[in-house]
Amino acid sequence: MADSPSFDLVIRNGLVVDGTGFAPFKADVAIRDGKIAKIGAINTTGAEELDASGCIVTPGFIDVHTHYDGHVTWANRLVPSSNHGVTTAVMGNCGVGFAPARPDAHETMIELMEGVEDIPGVVMREGIPWKWESFPEYLDFVATRSFDMDVAAYLPHAPLRVYVMGERALHREDATPEDCAQMRRLAKEAIEAGAIGFATSRTINHKSIDGELIPTLTSREDELKSIALGLRDAGSGLMQMISDFDDPRGEFAMIRRVAEEGGRRLTFSLLQLPNAPDRWRTVLDAAEAAASEGLPVTAQVCGRPVGVLGGLELSTNPFSYCPSYKAIADLPLAERIETMRDPAVRKAITAEYPTPSHEPIAVPMATPSFMFPMTDELDYMPDLKQNMAAKAAAQGVNVADYLYDYLLQDNGKTIIYLPFANYCEGNSEVIEAMLSSAITVPGLGDGGAHCSAICDASLPTYLLMRWTGAGEGPLSLPQMVKSLSADCAAAVELNDRGRLIEGLKADINVIAIDQIGLKRPEMVYDLPLGGGRLNQRSTGYVATIVSGKITYRNGQATGALPGRLVRGTRPEGKPASKAAMAAA
Repeated sequence: MADSPSFDLVIRNGLVVDGTGFAPFKADVAIRDGKIAKIGAINTTGAEELDASGCIVTPGFIDVHTHYDGHVTWANRLVPSSNHGVTTAVMGNCGVGFAPARPDAHETMIELMEGVEDIPGVVMREGIPWKWESFPEYLDFVATRSFDMDVAAYLPHAPLRVYVMGERALHREDATPEDCAQMRRLAKEAIEAGAIGFATSRTINHKSIDGELIPTLTSREDELKSIALGLRDAGSGLMQMISDFDDPRGEFAMIRRVAEEGGRRLTFSLLQLPNAPDRWRTVLDAAEAAASEGLPVTAQVCGRPVGVLGGLELSTNPFSYCPSYKAIADLPLAERIETMRDPAVRKAITAEYPTPSHEPIAVPMATPSFMFPMTDELDYMPDLKQNMAAKAAAQGVNVADYLYDYLLQDNGKTIIYLPFANYCEGNSEVIEAMLSSAITVPGLGDGGAHCSAICDASLPTYLLMRWTGAGEGPLSLPQMVKSLSADCAAAVELNDRGRLIEGLKADINVIAIDQIGLKRPEMVYDLPLGGGRLNQRSTGYVATIVSGKITYRNGQATGALPGRLVRGTRPEGKPASKAAMAAA
């Protein structure tokens, strides 16, 4: 009788890029019981063998900024993230989510998520089962489900605030001492149940679908400190924030005080915005100074311009605010295109462009000089001279007519790209500077959100394409893999993954790096009730492995769903001291 295989899976002949940042090396990787059992020359067999000749073998990527809070209650595959080597997704970012929530707040949470994250309300009303009220109950429900990757969750501030304060939270009233005490208690409870931390939003861009500002926007420092103290009481958890940083030094100083009061690690979103193109540098300087003085802090950055996508099949397009277009906007796509070909309709719509609106997205949609065609070549950093206004002028046509014709091509599936952040000067210098900082990690992919306006969950693939190998920029391939895996894992305190080291979790990518690439974003209709969302496929991923199980081969799902809820752990002993934070 033949001996039983020594390992569950052996990956052979690959070039190991192990997530440490050190030089790649040739080795086999063996997996047993969901963990990395051996790295080196492996002479014994595996129950399954995977030939990685000509490929790199990397840790699975950790996406630290997603919004799959609803999706995990109705779906098993977290696409687009799983198309791009992601094996762990962190959700609950920006302080929005679905727990804690009393029954009379369900619609409020849906409307907030619809407005902030562009997830269709009808999809959430159909898909979310609401089998919980408290945050621990939400985690318990998610723990019953299986996915194509692991998921972890923050306690989101907006539901917490509404749960404690009711209507007063929606009116953004100040929390009372009693409110703060209750939030502290519930935060402690959430961390002890497995939340990896607490997340909040302080940006004016986050609004419910009816235009109401997010309830957390003006929360005072004492409220935030109370929640941070809840994390300190539990002895674990980090704090995630997004802010406009209108007063960059003052705002960051406040956030720093909150994090230090709780003895907690801090992570926040960092963007270059058109209305204040140099503000990001002030914020990053303050964060780097805080890090040098002992605060564990990480800025999440996007390794390319953050771009809104527009089109007839998407949530907005240049004519969305024109009254004559609004009159036909709800027609099915094919019927709308046919109607738009009517000369009288065309004349009415183009005559109204651009129509003034107070909606934030209306401004870029009225600026053809900063619009670009999104083609199969996928130029995310386009030459500013190749904008839609310039193309119209070169052809001697009115820009409204040019845009109109472009949108009607390809049966209405053409896409306009508007790089609204991280690209104010039309070059990569700001992005390179952000990526080069010792305290930044790739983030802001927003998987699960902005279903018909943004598709940045493809960032891991893009980063490998653009910033390593034949690409440009400051990072080598080992450094970029480390940034996508070990650094992201450390930033969210999930240190059992992110490196290819014996004994750690067997989350792995096998990548034909010379074939790595991206397809053009496209709408797919696989949400509840046939709701649509943007997807973006990749090339070059030979295999993605979660807990030792191959979930995707050459981009195709295998059927394996080994992904589970990852609960944060509460260390024994006292909350982190300032000295311990400095050592971290």
